[in-house]
Amino acid sequence: MPETSPAAPPLKSLGRFELRALLSKSARSMVWLVHDPRHGQELMLCMPREQPNSLAAMEHWLRMAQAGGRVQHPNVAPVFEVGQVESRPYVAYERTLGETLEERLARQSAPLPLEAAGWVAQLLEGLAFAHESGHAHRDIQTASLVIDANDKVRLIGLEVAQEVFPAHVDFNTVTRRAVRESAEEDVLCVGLLLHRTLSGKPVLDQRDLQAVVQQMQPSSGYPGREIVRLGWETPHPIPDPLRAICNRATDRQARQRYHLARSFWRALDGWRQSAAHDDGGPIVLLLDKLQRIGHLPTTTTGVHRFTAGSGLEAQHASALSELVLKDMALTLELVRRVNHALRQGGHQGEAILNMQRAIQMIGLDGLQVAANALKPWPGPLQPVAAEMLRQVMARVVKAGEVAQALRPAGYDAEVVYLITVMQNLGRLLLQYHFPDDAQQIRQLMQPPEPTEELLNPPSLSEQAAAYAVLGCDLDVLGIAVARHWGLGDELLQMVRRQPLDAPVHAARSDADTIRLTCSFANELVDALGQPEHKRRAAVEAATRRYAKPLGIGLREVMAALNPAAQQPSARAAASAAPVQQAPAASSLRERLTQRGGS
Repeated sequence: MPETSPAAPPLKSLGRFELRALLSKSARSMVWLVHDPRHGQELMLCMPREQPNSLAAMEHWLRMAQAGGRVQHPNVAPVFEVGQVESRPYVAYERTLGETLEERLARQSAPLPLEAAGWVAQLLEGLAFAHESGHAHRDIQTASLVIDANDKVRLIGLEVAQEVFPAHVDFNTVTRRAVRESAEEDVLCVGLLLHRTLSGKPVLDQRDLQAVVQQMQPSSGYPGREIVRLGWETPHPIPDPLRAICNRATDRQARQRYHLARSFWRALDGWRQSAAHDDGGPIVLLLDKLQRIGHLPTTTTGVHRFTAGSGLEAQHASALSELVLKDMALTLELVRRVNHALRQGGHQGEAILNMQRAIQMIGLDGLQVAANALKPWPGPLQPVAAEMLRQVMARVVKAGEVAQALRPAGYDAEVVYLITVMQNLGRLLLQYHFPDDAQQIRQLMQPPEPTEELLNPPSLSEQAAAYAVLGCDLDVLGIAVARHWGLGDELLQMVRRQPLDAPVHAARSDADTIRLTCSFANELVDALGQPEHKRRAAVEAATRRYAKPLGIGLREVMAALNPAAQQPSARAAASAAPVQQAPAASSLRERLTQRGGS
């Protein structure tokens, strides 16, 4: 029997470094905890698994690692040393920076969702800055970020897991291409890391996130072999916005994912701020923009000519109201100014949504001041974004007209119209102030491309798409602005749309009747935006939801959607019929439209 050579003893040192513990090992890199006797301290060595294969490759590796070490950002760990021991290059970091996420999860397996989102948001800030500086990580793992005692997160290992190329290639050319391709993979791996942290277990039972990426790669015409979605059996309940963000980050369709670390960070930080503070995240950014450029740009220039004259005569009130209602920006500006004045005057809980009454309160001079305060169309928008805003406003106007046609007898038409507009306030403001985000949301709402495996892939709802882009839904944005304008709790309740996944019950109050009527009108107009072959079914589905609670049938709905098709005799009879004063609505109508004298 031939003799066998004894096994090589385990590695105890690497050059001057004493190896203490292997903190992490993946297919591309590893992280060692070492003691450095030269400086008398512990370090973390990040090393590639595959060594540079030539002298030129080693020089290129060291040059790229040193360049990565010069990236300075609060969430990128400062490099202690870049070097090599024989053929083994390394990047060293001080151990005092903190423990790795892998170590933290080993002793705290189930962090709260807000805490986990905070860690990953900090990681994304540092990674986004590194990408924008022309660098990539290429092996994001749970050991790629260190967390200190104050939960400060820093990225380590930048430019360690460089791709090894043949010795004869032009390293500058291939590196630029590799950075662009690797940056998107970095973002996907951060999504997998968030999934790992929230779920409390390895993704697809793999500790190496690169192995998960390989299992998600397209194969034989399928968008991805493995699906990574956050399950429902998690250590802590996951809020819907955070779940949508995490699932978008790991979507099997590459076109649905975040392509930039900055976009991922904005969504995650938006949710985190909103969850931690009532008016945080994108709401803070929106309120800041409202202060600087207003809510919407004006679409008319005729107010000055119309109001030039002396006094506010009774016959002018209705004509002025009609003119103002044609300009959505001026309408909302009057709502803001009048109700702010009410609140400043100590009339808490009261509100005015009737334009005639609002104009009587502020007078012609006040109306002119309000009109002059608005930016002219299209404000700072580029032509394409301005056209999208025009389309959104036209849809909202249509919804307001449908709501007026469907309102119960005795309810003020202007109030119903304005509540319908206010239910769309978040959508309008998003399109004006964040047109790129609005476009992202529309794209996510489009069904993914069908595959052999899934012939009719579902699309994201507007709410889920908004969660994935902003970290909050559009109704929350609108309500936050309405609250900022000083509208009372009853009005804030009315501007909340009926959730699409919630059953519709009979109205319990005047405010509920208006809220449901306006929600119904908005759903009907949304149905008109469906492809033609789905339009009728969508209208009928919405009608079935509201028919019993509101006492409205399909005939009334079709008449409201197509007023031009209504018979002239029917229109004449409707206009001649006296308005019935519904007792249930009178108290609300008085509060909203008849404060003070007429």
